[in-house]
Amino acid sequence: MARANWIDDDNHPDLDAHVGQLEHFAQAIADGHVDEAEMARQEENLIAAMRAVESSLSDEQHAKVTRLLAEIAAYTVMQMMHDMAQAKVQRAVK
Repeated sequence: MARANWIDDDNHPDLDAHVGQLEHFAQAIADGHVDEAEMARQEENLIAAMRAVESSLSDEQHAKVTRLLAEIAAYTVMQMMHDMAQAKVQRAVK
């Protein structure tokens, strides 16, 4: 099976193909609202995925993956804040 690239042709992060395969994610956001139970399930999924990988990594790999996870988390928060600010501007302009 071919790997889906993490970076698109325009040199932007592109994890959509991976996220799109998470059926539980699609179900959780389908109604446009994420409740506490859905957040708890996602946290459980995240912890399980982290545990499945963490113990198999060398110290060097662990450091790289830790940095990657932190950068993804930071990017996600920043992207959400940027998008929210843009939406606010768009509403103000209308």
